Amino acid sequence: MKITITKNEKEFDCTAAWRIIGQMLNEPESVIGLSTGRTTSNLHRLVGEIYTKYPFKVDTVTFFGLDEVTNVPREYAGACYTMLKTELMDTLGIKEENFLMLPTISGDFEQSCRDFQQEIANRGGIDLLILGLGENGHLGFNQPESPFGGEAWVTRMNVELEERIRRETGTPPDKELGGATLGIKNIMQARRIVLVAKGTNKADIVKRMLEGPVTTDVPASILQLHPDCEFLLDEAAASMLGC
Repeated sequence: MKITITKNEKEFDCTAAWRIIGQMLNEPESVIGLSTGRTTSNLHRLVGEIYTKYPFKVDTVTFFGLDEVTNVPREYAGACYTMLKTELMDTLGIKEENFLMLPTISGDFEQSCRDFQQEIANRGGIDLLILGLGENGHLGFNQPESPFGGEAWVTRMNVELEERIRRETGTPPDKELGGATLGIKNIMQARRIVLVAKGTNKADIVKRMLEGPVTTDVPASILQLHPDCEFLLDEAAASMLGC
């Protein structure tokens, strides 16, 4: 288990960005998974800024998003597709066929989830997966009590996020919102993982993830068992660790 602690947010973003860039430079045909949210948005933009200044080969890289909000327009600013496209894909000039995403709208989400994970497998599997950490230990939309053996599926999102998305999209209460996501089994099949967490609000769950038992109460705790997972933290997120 590798733990990297950076001195500040700037160093954190730069370190994380170079994990992605290094993967692309070393393996130009890589399959790279990304997560959305406050933790990753700046590091995505930094990857784009470095690429703009010092262009390198990206046309054979496949990117995908770990999860997606369901039953909202794909153009919605909070859709993972739109966030990743805006933060990084457009800057890198990644073609749609090399940008894999779960759908926001589907007549059969179970089949769409199966198709998504199969397409990743068809491209050789996940070489690098950048994971954000939820304050309750969730990975993607795999909330506490999600099965460790689960594959891609649609779950319920937490109440606060659902309420915000309903406000922003004008989605009525009778229309179900959810989160499509790779399952924990899919996540653990990635050849290399970098879990990123920053800020004092993540300190408690970081401690539970790294120093507590492996339990579905804290989905991210399963990463203790991954053979090549780096936990990249800033000092604030690592402040409660005993090491």
